[in-house]
Amino acid sequence: MELLIESIKMDWPVLLPILICSILVLGVVINRWSFYKKNRRDIAVYMRELNRELQNNDLAAAQDTALNCGGVIGEVIEEAVRIFTEQKKGFASAFDISATLATRKLESNLTILGTIGGVAPFLGLFGTVVRILLTFNILADAGNQASTVASGIGSALIATAFGLGVAIVAVIFFNLFQSVVKRFENDFYLIKLLFLNYVDAEGQSQRYTTSKVNL
Repeated sequence: MELLIESIKMDWPVLLPILICSILVLGVVINRWSFYKKNRRDIAVYMRELNRELQNNDLAAAQDTALNCGGVIGEVIEEAVRIFTEQKKGFASAFDISATLATRKLESNLTILGTIGGVAPFLGLFGTVVRILLTFNILADAGNQASTVASGIGSALIATAFGLGVAIVAVIFFNLFQSVVKRFENDFYLIKLLFLNYVDAEGQSQRYTTSKVNL
């Protein structure tokens, strides 16, 4: 404990950025965890409903399903219904734009975790190097004192430990949240495939009708 207090007193200019990084990590983790939990949906339930409604060409019911779903998934479904109603021919491209915008919302602030995960260890290492250099200067002035060297090096390593601890937490949650975003993207892709199935079916029906007329 005394070593920790001494390190805080002596190395606070280096430990302060690491502390700020830890606060940012905590804030982003709480924000993203809450956001993903609030937007989590069982996509299988809504896919069955949408499939039934598209089979019956009941777009009003499909719009209601989107509203009942809510969250990011609901917004994407609602946009898919709108695009399906207004521009079936360019459905895939228009839907991809909407899905990309939704993905950006899901990825918001994740770069903070990735950046801190890469920078925090170097901040700790920088503090350690500076502290060791100061310890050697003190040792040169005070003479060969093993206790001084041990205390200085021990204090120096605290900065590295703090930096590594913050970085490990940041990287763990960055990877975890990236996997969550990937699951949302898979849900978007399933929604796209469902609607494209009916876009293609309608196109084939129109081509079949045209060929019969020509005959």
